[in-house]
Amino acid sequence: MSVVEDKIAALGLALPQVVPPLAAYQPAVRSGAYVHTSGQLPMVNGALPATGKVGAEVSAEQAKELAATCALNALAAVKSVIGDLDKIQRVVKVVGFVASAPDFTGQPGVLNGASELLGEILGDKGVHARSAVGVAVLPLDSPVEVEIQVEIAE
Repeated sequence: MSVVEDKIAALGLALPQVVPPLAAYQPAVRSGAYVHTSGQLPMVNGALPATGKVGAEVSAEQAKELAATCALNALAAVKSVIGDLDKIQRVVKVVGFVASAPDFTGQPGVLNGASELLGEILGDKGVHARSAVGVAVLPLDSPVEVEIQVEIAE
């Protein structure tokens, strides 16, 4: 295992298998020194642990945990392209989408789940730029979706 995967294990987590695409796209692609992931849902063993809108059917705290699951799935997608997560030089950007009840405005707090986990796993390499966007609905009625962009060592 890599140092990064050892850190994931030390947090009591396991790097999952790559979530298969739901449509006509790849989970991640490499372009030069960057890997871009597709939006990752919080799939666990092929299923969503929760569905619905954050601020209605799903609490902000539960959505924050789901965002962390999305980030872990994104790392699995990155690994599928580069083979070794130790090649990550840094996480450049995280974009998160939160299926939000009309009056929910806590999208940044939800996305902290992904950002904080990336920081715990990658340390300074996990510090990134980020966008947190509220949307009406996400695929499969997922409460959250996260994509990441990472720079890798050649």
